[in-house]
Amino acid sequence: MIAFLRMLIPLLILLSLAYAVAAWRGRSKARDRLEQEWENEGRTGDRDSFVDEGLEDYSGSFRRKMLLAIYVVPLFLIGLMVYLANYR
Repeated sequence: MIAFLRMLIPLLILLSLAYAVAAWRGRSKARDRLEQEWENEGRTGDRDSFVDEGLEDYSGSFRRKMLLAIYVVPLFLIGLMVYLANYR
């Protein structure tokens, strides 16, 4: 059990770092896409509010929720390997 925790804690730190980088990069790409859309369509009005509204939509999107797979998939695979190694 101690060996499992010794592996799990650094893994969670690494996965948190990967999640933070992926979330930051995804939000940055969404912002760039919205700014480019604003320029291409030649809209009038407040550009910042358009981008902010688009980023709010991005926050609730499926793509944003898929980032949680960064945590789920590795932990599931490790759990599966532990189960198969011990109970088979």
